[in-house]
Amino acid sequence: MSKKTNIEELLQQRILIIDGAMGTMIQKHKLSEEDYRGARFKDFAHSLKGNNDLLVLTQPQIILDIHRAFLEAGADILETNTFSANVVSMADYHMENLVWELNVEATRLARQAADEYTQKDPSRPRFVAGSIGPTNRTASLSPDVNNPGYRAVNFDDLRKTYREQAQALIEAGCDLLLVETVFDTLNCKAALFDINELKEEMGTNIPVMVSGTITDNSGRTLSGQTPEAFWNSVSHGNLLSVGFNCALGADQMRPYVEELSRVSWINVSCYPNAGLPNEFGEYDDTPEGMASVLEGWCKAGWINVIGGCCGTTPEHIRAIADVAAKYPPRSVPELTLQ
Repeated sequence: MSKKTNIEELLQQRILIIDGAMGTMIQKHKLSEEDYRGARFKDFAHSLKGNNDLLVLTQPQIILDIHRAFLEAGADILETNTFSANVVSMADYHMENLVWELNVEATRLARQAADEYTQKDPSRPRFVAGSIGPTNRTASLSPDVNNPGYRAVNFDDLRKTYREQAQALIEAGCDLLLVETVFDTLNCKAALFDINELKEEMGTNIPVMVSGTITDNSGRTLSGQTPEAFWNSVSHGNLLSVGFNCALGADQMRPYVEELSRVSWINVSCYPNAGLPNEFGEYDDTPEGMASVLEGWCKAGWINVIGGCCGTTPEHIRAIADVAAKYPPRSVPELTLQ
């Protein structure tokens, strides 16, 4: 039985748990510039502090321990530490040439941790999701208020960017791909175009999850779409699930998850932040408080995959997993063509 069959069957049986915030856990280590560099990049000409994806090469034990902590807390789906491991984002650190290696090593670490926990309890397989972030550029909007027609990146550039990352993640052994924190649906469409082309060329049917982000209480993505419009824009993508993550806390995310659950004919996911950042940039929602809000979503039948984004720790994931276990997953409606 393939991993794909397993996860599709499991999604019909119970709500699956996705892990929490890699960045939050890394910040707890208070790493220095020297820590980020490690021995290999000791004399690198540019600053590397903050390049969290690089830590799979320079501090792999820290990343492995974080993965294990989330699995121990009850995560079924483990995200690779590759949110920015693409040519566009790595250009900020002058490390575009490391993209393939970063994705391969990140997958290896997540795979090691997931397989360890699957072996401990074979009745509960753990899955590795290749994290594909949005890049730090938008194809729909101009970064220059004086030149609204300007674009810092175009569709074809993004296609090549996503293709390299997706291929590395697939070849390295991910069970599924997660196109996440989508603030511009045109970026996402570039990713889906090349992922589906790549799947055909490689002869694989690796499942793909898409997770957008509602940027504020207007209830829209940065590129201006409501939840229903976002779903309509990606529904062609041969997806395992669609959902939202980041930007908002659970309280603020509630109406948008409800709307997505109403219109989507595939599995619905959500992993919100632990509240909105306070004046110190920290997140205040407690594990118990966040789990209480998310329990309402599970009880209402809106959710197939749930977890946490910025600010969420293994304690948050454990509390969320405990409440999600009480409820059946959302019943995915049949698609009827009119």
